[in-house]
Amino acid sequence: MAKLYFKFGAMGCSKTAQALITKFNYEERNMKVLLLKPAVDTRDGYNVVKSRIGLQKEAVTVGANEDIRQLYLKSYADCDVIIVDECQFLTPEQVDQLSDIVIEQNIPVLCFGLATDFTTHLFPGSKRLFEIAESISEIKSICTCGAKATVNARLDDNGNIVTEGSQICIGGNNRYVAMCRKCWLNKLKEQRGEAR
Repeated sequence: MAKLYFKFGAMGCSKTAQALITKFNYEERNMKVLLLKPAVDTRDGYNVVKSRIGLQKEAVTVGANEDIRQLYLKSYADCDVIIVDECQFLTPEQVDQLSDIVIEQNIPVLCFGLATDFTTHLFPGSKRLFEIAESISEIKSICTCGAKATVNARLDDNGNIVTEGSQICIGGNNRYVAMCRKCWLNKLKEQRGEAR
């Protein structure tokens, strides 16, 4: 029985690398993989999925208004599995469409992405995955203090933590750092000139 999987973690925990390794593993067994990514993610190119360790593959991009179920049925119905990178940028409706594919076509869908944004609030796509995915697992990352990283801190050009702005701001190590909540809160207090 196929499942909808959600594999989440903080920035830098190897989500994309694991997505690409999973793709390789399926293909090594002569299975056809549909690799998807939301069109809003243009960090490494419009149709490129690239990990920090250098693995990369071409992907099919989906816009926010695109029906993934219809795309699959029209052009990719021969695929054995769907892998989605940066799934937090999907709409809740697109997550439901992926779930429909799992149920109707009996093929697994593996979604890799962030759970929360830079303000520690759930992305809409991630929220929906937490609500309906049959398998949810965390890919762990660590803060510089050694504790588990849970916050995707957004940085400004001076290295200060930003707590306001658009939920979506595409960037890598130059824009985000994974931190534990304690270090994140302490850094915010330090920036505000508050005693710890």
